[in-house]
Amino acid sequence: MARPWMLALQLSELCVSSVVHLLYGFYIFSSAVAGDLSQALYDCLFFSLKHNVNTQEIPKDSSPSSSSSSASTNVVDLPPIVLVHGIFGFGKGKLGGLSYFAGAEKKDERVLVPDLGSLTSIYDRARELFYYLKGGQVDYGEEHSKACGHSQFGRIYEQGHYPEWDEDHPIHFVGHSAGAQVVRVLQQMLADKAFKGYENTSENWVLSITSLSGAFNGTTRTYLDGMQPEDGRSMKPICLLQLCRLGVIIYDWFDIPWLKHYYNFGFDHFNMSWKKTGVWGLVDCLMGNAGPFTSGDWILPDLTIQGSIQLNSHLRTFPDTYYFSYATKRTRKIMGVTVPSSILGIHPLLFIRVLQMSQWRHPSDVSPPYKGYRDEDWRDNDGALNTISMTHPRYPVEHPSRFVQSDSECQPLQSGIWYYKIVEADHIFFIINRERAGVQFDLMYDSIFERCRKHVFRKNPPTLPNLAHQ
Repeated sequence: MARPWMLALQLSELCVSSVVHLLYGFYIFSSAVAGDLSQALYDCLFFSLKHNVNTQEIPKDSSPSSSSSSASTNVVDLPPIVLVHGIFGFGKGKLGGLSYFAGAEKKDERVLVPDLGSLTSIYDRARELFYYLKGGQVDYGEEHSKACGHSQFGRIYEQGHYPEWDEDHPIHFVGHSAGAQVVRVLQQMLADKAFKGYENTSENWVLSITSLSGAFNGTTRTYLDGMQPEDGRSMKPICLLQLCRLGVIIYDWFDIPWLKHYYNFGFDHFNMSWKKTGVWGLVDCLMGNAGPFTSGDWILPDLTIQGSIQLNSHLRTFPDTYYFSYATKRTRKIMGVTVPSSILGIHPLLFIRVLQMSQWRHPSDVSPPYKGYRDEDWRDNDGALNTISMTHPRYPVEHPSRFVQSDSECQPLQSGIWYYKIVEADHIFFIINRERAGVQFDLMYDSIFERCRKHVFRKNPPTLPNLAHQ
C-alpha cells in the first residue's frame, strides 16, 4: 500500500516542479521579448529627435577630449573581468537585452560576458571560453570529440574578445554556479598546454577566480532532479531531467534560426538539426541512441558528487592565482533539524528544492560517493547547490582555504588560497533580477570589482581611468 502512495507523491512533485520551471522559463523569455519590443519602440519614436539635436563640436586639442583619450587608453590597459554564467545561463547578445548578471557588467569599464553552451559539459564550455577570448574556431579536441560522438570543431570567432591574453596580460574571472568550475577547468587546460597551436599557455594567464555559488563539489539536487545516485551519470526513467532532455532534443532538431539566435543550449556540435539527421535522427536521440544525453557529454553528470570528484582529481589550486568564493545558503537548524530559513525570501523556483535538499538522505543500499560521506554535511543549501560544495574544492582532496566573515579579513591577500564567505541568499539571488537582492547586490559586485582592480595584481597595480589625472 505504501508503494502506490509513494509513486503518487513522486508524480505530483514532478508535475509541480515541471510547471514551476516552465512558468519561470516563460517569464524569462517573455521578459526578454518585452524588453526588446520596448527598446525597438523607443528607438523608432526618438530616432528623428536624435538627428535633430544640435551638438557643439569640441576642438580636438581641448582638455576634455585629451582627458577622455587618456582615460580610454587606461581602460584598454586594464585586464578584463570575465563573467561566466552557470547552467541554463546566457551571455551578452542572447535573450535580447536581458542580462544574466542583472547589469553587474556595467559597474566596471572593462567586463566581458561570454555566451557559452547553457547545458554543455564543463569540458566543452571551457574550450569554448578559451576561443571566445583568443579567437579562432572552437576545437573540442579530436580524442574527446570521437569519444563523445560530436564534431571536433565548433563556432568560429573571427576576432577574439581579448586576443592579447597571455601571462603578461592575465584575466580576472567571476563564475556563477557551474561557471566557476568551468574557469577552474580552463585554468588547468592552460597549465597543461591543452590547446593545439598555443604551446605557451600557463596557469598564470588567470590572475584571479571569484566564485558566486560555485559548483565545486557537486550537488545532491542532481539526484532529486533525476540523476542516478548509483553512478552519477545515468538518469531515472521518469524525472524532471527526462522532460528537459526531450524538450532540448526537439528544440535543437527543429533548429529555428531566429529562436536559436535568441537562446541556444549549445549542442550545435552534436548536429541534431533536422537538416543533418532527418526524422530518424530525431528518433535516435529521443530513444537514447545518440546525442549528448547518451554519451554523457552534458552538464548534469559533471554536477553530481561523483562527477565533480572525477573532475577535481585533475584540477589544482595554483600558487600565483588569487581565489575567492561566496557560498550561499537558505537554511537553518531548528532543534537540530535543517529547514528553509525563510519562505518569502526564497525564490518560488527554488523553495521546494531547498526543503528537499535539507532532508536529503543518500540511499542506504548505494555506496556513498566518497569515504567519510555524511548526509548532515550536505543539508545546508541554496536550492540548487549544497553550501559545503560552494566554499572551496574539498573532494577528493581538500584545497587550502580560509573562512572570512568580511572582505576586510582578506587583507593582505595571499595567492594560492581559497578565501570563502557564507552569504544568506538563494542560488539566483545575485543574478537576473537585481531588485531581489537590493543593496546587497551592489555591495557584492562593488567589492568584487574593487578587489580585482585595487588589490589583486602580480606586478604594479593598474592605473584606473578615474584616477589617471588625480
